Amino acid sequence: MTHSNNDEAPTQDPIETAEIVRPKQGGGFWEIIRFTIIALAIVIPVRMFIAQPFIVSGESMFPTFNDGDYLIVDEISYRLGEPHRGDVIVFRYPLKPERFFIKRIIALPNETIAYTDGNLVATTEDGTEINLDEPYINEYTQADFSITMTEDEYFVMGDNRNASSDSRVWGPLPEEFITGRALLRLLPTREIGALPGDYKQEDNQ
Repeated sequence: MTHSNNDEAPTQDPIETAEIVRPKQGGGFWEIIRFTIIALAIVIPVRMFIAQPFIVSGESMFPTFNDGDYLIVDEISYRLGEPHRGDVIVFRYPLKPERFFIKRIIALPNETIAYTDGNLVATTEDGTEINLDEPYINEYTQADFSITMTEDEYFVMGDNRNASSDSRVWGPLPEEFITGRALLRLLPTREIGALPGDYKQEDNQ
């Protein structure tokens, strides 16, 4: 079906003219069924393999995210590439996989993450030390710690460090539990945007 995009009268040549016709009597029900099947064939794979909606619950990612924020999570990017430091991800809680958490990736596989004297430092596999700049947090009081990842583990933390259950509490996150990254924030409307909370860490020594 085509539509005219200007104010000219439509041509009467039957080859050039498109028209809308009412469905045949009795065909409406089957048209609805067909439309529903087509819609489900599109929506279900998208929901299962490409993107899913999630609602933030709690304040562990404040001030980046608030309780009730409505997010669309991209589930396909990490099938094509690797997660990066600074990505905000949604994942299944390893100790109770039916629950989903939202946190930020702080350290990557085979890295050591250490908090000492108020400084958070990631040490790469080749020994490079990266002092992490974290403008997304308000305050952070923490006992010193040092944890080393295996080849398929990530260290994740909430932006609201003093009110977050994360890798400091239950350990590194195995890659298999990652669902995807925060792709869109749809609510609240004043904060609609793509890749909400995304921060590219400059890996300066």
